Amino acid sequence: MIAGLPLAIAAGALLMLGGVLLVARLLPAQVDLAEALGRLTPSQRTDLAATAEAATSGKERLGVWAIRVLPPGIWVRTPTRELALLRISLAKFYGDKLTFAAIGLVAPPLLGLFFDVLGIGLPVIVPAFASVVLAAVMFLMPNYNAIDDAKRARVEFARALGAYIDLVALERHNGSGVRQAMESAAEVADSWVFRRLSEELGRSRWSGLPPWDALHALAEELGLPELEDFADIMRLSGEEGAAVYGNLRARSAAMRTAMLNAEVAQANAVGERMTIPGSLLGVIFMALLVAPSLLRMFNGT
Repeated sequence: MIAGLPLAIAAGALLMLGGVLLVARLLPAQVDLAEALGRLTPSQRTDLAATAEAATSGKERLGVWAIRVLPPGIWVRTPTRELALLRISLAKFYGDKLTFAAIGLVAPPLLGLFFDVLGIGLPVIVPAFASVVLAAVMFLMPNYNAIDDAKRARVEFARALGAYIDLVALERHNGSGVRQAMESAAEVADSWVFRRLSEELGRSRWSGLPPWDALHALAEELGLPELEDFADIMRLSGEEGAAVYGNLRARSAAMRTAMLNAEVAQANAVGERMTIPGSLLGVIFMALLVAPSLLRMFNGT
């Protein structure tokens, strides 16, 4: 019985996994036309080949294989903006998803074998069903991690962007040009936000693109509305020669106020949740005080 249990569990899990992959393959895929056309372009094929050559870890190589072989609809939803903000490649992301799913698929059969060794027999269907469910949950875990990490990264980006806007305003107030002010301010700090801004501004210089257009494209790619507003202000300064010192200082002050209000609201919400355990302890304490009197009253003593 012990020798046949792992084989039966593995066979059931693989059978169910094969059924899931077959259904995912037969379902009509929601094809993104832009993405499909992009895959047919030579530049996209070159990027995929470059990614395959640059892949160093096993997860990245697994992700490259998955991009080439598996249907696009199997990934459910890819948080593209979040991955771009965190600078996580699609190959690594897909490799993480497949690795997590494999762990979820293998863990229940091993746990079932451990219970069987201890003499606690489990029906074969239980580890098989648990393997599929856990594999599905673990398959979606990298999505949750990317969204959660990107949420914190956007807060950090907004906080650093407020300081960057103040630096740009000071550079403009001292008579620097628009591009010079933006590039000089980006070189002041060494955080990842300032490095990202400096890289985009450097690329725009070599490509001949206006710096505000480069930051506008970056804001759309990463989903950063604060950076988009800043790019619009700098466009007015660069194209129309408008004085933007006051606008920049007002924008940075508004961002700091909004972040402060959000932090105060979050602190108030945490404080309100903390009152619930205290209230419950008070109710329990009052019940302990009143219980003896109520028991004597009901017993007639």
